[in-house]
Amino acid sequence: MEFVFLKGGTPGYHSPMLPGTDFHLDTGAWRSALMRGVASWWHMIRFAAIVLVLALSPSTYNRTHRAATSRHIYTSTWQVLPWFTTLAALLSLVLIRIVVVTAFNYGLSQYALQMVVRVLVLELIPLSAALFVALRAGLTFNAGAPEIAAQTNPNPAKRLSLEQLRHELVPRVLASAFSVLTLAMLSSVIALVLAYLTVYGLSPWGLPGYTRSVGQVFDPVVTLGFMLKCIFFSLAVAVVPMAASLEAPRQSVTGDDIVQPGAVRLFLVLLLIEAASLVIKYI
Repeated sequence: MEFVFLKGGTPGYHSPMLPGTDFHLDTGAWRSALMRGVASWWHMIRFAAIVLVLALSPSTYNRTHRAATSRHIYTSTWQVLPWFTTLAALLSLVLIRIVVVTAFNYGLSQYALQMVVRVLVLELIPLSAALFVALRAGLTFNAGAPEIAAQTNPNPAKRLSLEQLRHELVPRVLASAFSVLTLAMLSSVIALVLAYLTVYGLSPWGLPGYTRSVGQVFDPVVTLGFMLKCIFFSLAVAVVPMAASLEAPRQSVTGDDIVQPGAVRLFLVLLLIEAASLVIKYI
């Protein structure tokens, strides 16, 4: 650092520019990053299309593949179904009670059920089921996906055969998708039952008003959108982490990794699906 005298005799200092501080826009790097991103998303879409075609193919469901699919469904759904539904019921009961009491205090008790159905059943439960399955089944698959890819395809230049996809990956996709749909639907039914019990108790005389209020929410358009959102959530959870893990089979998940492959992309896809659902329903 060298001192200089500025105009008027005021002392100051001048710091010479350090090497490497000349910032400029590297268009080649940006173009390369953009092309890698486009190729990665195209790989995910292509992988999803292949897996879905195999999942809908009757030849996939022979005895061996049915046994593998049943085993994965048992692990991803049946083992967690009791305590997930219990936890979802407890949280739903707390939220229902808060909404009902708040609506009653503000003189809006006639809208309490519709608020519960719209917020809890249509939005929170499907998203929570998708995130739960993603964290338990979808993203934890990344730890084993590079090994599967290395065993079935040690040379990255070669692609997985259809038989390898059908035997190793399709059962996992079906199990994850089935788990999201099952947990979301069952938790929604439990939430609807708890909403009725919270408002009307054990009396059967509230059924006409309850069904009328719920039916006003679940019109054909909303019902179709709810089903499509659950299906898209299940497909995203089943496909996105797997495709991201198999994209670079030589990269294994280590303890230094902050997030697993596909985590950010999966959350982005879920966010886009939820945002699109809200835009279609309320705008």
